[in-house]
Amino acid sequence: MELTIKNGLFAELILKWNNYMGIIRQELEESGNAVSLYTGAGGMDIGFYRAGFNIIWANDIDKYATETYKNLFPNHEVRTGSLLDQKLPDSKNVDLVIGGPPCQGFSVAGKMDPNDPRSQHVWNFMGVVEKLRPRAFVMENVKALALNSRWSNLINNLEKESIKLGYKTKLLLLNAAHFGVPQLRERMFLVGVREGNIELPKPITKNKYLTLRETISQLPDYGQSGNSGICTAKITPAKNPILRKSPYAGMLFNGQGRPLNLNMPALTLPASMGGNRTPIIDQEQLINGMLEPWVVRYHKLLMNGGAPLKEVPESLRRLTIEEAAVIQTFPKDMEFKGTSTNRFKQIGNAVPPELAFHVAKSLRKSLE
Repeated sequence: MELTIKNGLFAELILKWNNYMGIIRQELEESGNAVSLYTGAGGMDIGFYRAGFNIIWANDIDKYATETYKNLFPNHEVRTGSLLDQKLPDSKNVDLVIGGPPCQGFSVAGKMDPNDPRSQHVWNFMGVVEKLRPRAFVMENVKALALNSRWSNLINNLEKESIKLGYKTKLLLLNAAHFGVPQLRERMFLVGVREGNIELPKPITKNKYLTLRETISQLPDYGQSGNSGICTAKITPAKNPILRKSPYAGMLFNGQGRPLNLNMPALTLPASMGGNRTPIIDQEQLINGMLEPWVVRYHKLLMNGGAPLKEVPESLRRLTIEEAAVIQTFPKDMEFKGTSTNRFKQIGNAVPPELAFHVAKSLRKSLE
């Protein structure tokens, strides 16, 4: 099937994405207008835009995220502030509503508090669906919302509300590493359509993950222009390390930044990056792939009863902003606005664009 690109800006963005991914891909013709809620820096929007959906309106409360978004999509209308204070576009122009309401109330990394006010945003999302009556909607959130028994009633109620509004729904649990993302990031997608059957996204890297080494190696050298968003948080060994069988698990360092295995996808990148929760890599291992990583040798020392060290070698460093962004599959030359911490936050909060693209492609089939 021959696919086409419809306008100059679209073609320019696609060229950037194609250069980053190292592939030649012609994208789909436009297939409808979408409204984006809880947009952040636009990770989900990039994926859906690539698949042909025209984002006519977007909203986020974070002013730095919306500045990032405006820089990426200068022709799209984006509003900054609470969703409840916004005037929505005319429902006649909307085919799709997408978004990822705040996940902190549902995440196992948080308190999982049903009374957390952030947990009510899923109903704000459904309220927009009720007002705009699109042909379809896609709500993204953390794995725990789909699987943890604490949230089973909430999921059931969301599905009942969807049926009440005239939508058939399907709850998807997808691992980003199966869809061309070098990150073991599992996310829930609640998909609703008025007509047709809901198609499942088809994994493309389920049997051959993309590794951190091949992903980071696409960037300029550490500290050089294009890879200079350095995290300066010091790395210090834990006085009382918590050991697991894998050297990449447990807690070998102070803070919650864990070492990453360059021969595997990353673990889920958190929104709390920017300080001592920023993941750690071994620069020597990145340069010399045959070298046994320092963290593996240190783990063996500890497992054999050795005493914890007081310092780490200079080769251990934290991910840069640019490395975190390409692990999330943002375009490698994308500019994030705000402070270093806020830029890390935008990246960690995002839906990986490549994962969103595959969800969007399967939704197109459902709508067609």
